Amino acid sequence: MRTTEYRSRVYTDRPDYADFEPGAKFQAIESIIAKRLTEHPKAICSYSGGADSDILIDLIERTRAAFRLPPVKYVFFNTGLEMKATKDHVKATAAKYGVEIQECRPKVNIVTAVRRYGVPFVSKIMSAGLEQWQKKGVPLSVADEYSEAEDKAAKRRELKELYPGCEQVLNFLCCCNSAGEPRPNIQLVINSSKYMRDFIGECPPDFPISARCCDYCKKQVAHEVQKDFEMVITGERRDEGGMRSVPRKDNTALCFTETGSGQYRLRPLYYVSDDDKCWYKYQYGIRFSDAYEVYGLTRTGCCGCPISYKATEDLEKIRPYEPNVVKAAYNIFGKSYEYRKRYNEYKAARLANEARGILPGQMRFEE
Repeated sequence: MRTTEYRSRVYTDRPDYADFEPGAKFQAIESIIAKRLTEHPKAICSYSGGADSDILIDLIERTRAAFRLPPVKYVFFNTGLEMKATKDHVKATAAKYGVEIQECRPKVNIVTAVRRYGVPFVSKIMSAGLEQWQKKGVPLSVADEYSEAEDKAAKRRELKELYPGCEQVLNFLCCCNSAGEPRPNIQLVINSSKYMRDFIGECPPDFPISARCCDYCKKQVAHEVQKDFEMVITGERRDEGGMRSVPRKDNTALCFTETGSGQYRLRPLYYVSDDDKCWYKYQYGIRFSDAYEVYGLTRTGCCGCPISYKATEDLEKIRPYEPNVVKAAYNIFGKSYEYRKRYNEYKAARLANEARGILPGQMRFEE
């Protein structure tokens, strides 16, 4: 029987302008910004100092000038592990556009958050799943039970009874949804990272894994600052992957939504591709921060965050310019870097053995 591949709303609910050429696409986005700022003038925008934020603030200020719209409140969330290049760029950007970009810091710093909750690993989705797996103690063998079951829906109900309060962990490990329907190709499951379940079975992590440092150092601060505004504007793009390409309760598949609290969220760049960004940068002469233009990074954020697959590679690019922030990143995230290296080696070994026709049971990963 031929089955249809499951596709999330991010890919099925696409507005027409998502497939426009860059010039027409950004013209459509400017119209969206103008419409929403007219309807909801009390707006706040998160500015990170990264490339997406540079495109976003230029779009907003260009649109505001063209349509004579009221000012937007800009905020920069400093996690405590930011490059000097980023902080300098935030100040330069504020001066360029003649706006204030308020700096906000967390109540719980990143060192405390990581020590208290755990270290990020691979992605926010993977970190959340492994955090719950570590806490709940659900055995990895549930995935084999589910996989081998003829009636997968019945097996999923059985597992729910055996492990109450573990719905998300079971879905994560078994690569399915709560109804027992297989979902092997979505990002919310452990096999979104190849061989991950086998790897943690053979090489269990000896440190707590969690991405809650982001919650405490950025998201909670943002919610507090944004709560009194009618509309929140962010630079999320679907092409960044991870959680930003997964539909959530606030319907992230659309660039403009209303939350349960009645607040509106505008994501003007959601359908902007990397090529679109490049076009805009050269069309309007945007200069990104030194982190991009001098250090050679392709992405910024919390310096050295292990969620980036290039974290250690990027740290070496930063080291000649800002050695102290690199040292701090290794002190905070070092265990995750080491574990990611082991996972990469394990994955490479598995792929090489499969290419030679060697089955998993015939090989042994050497630590």
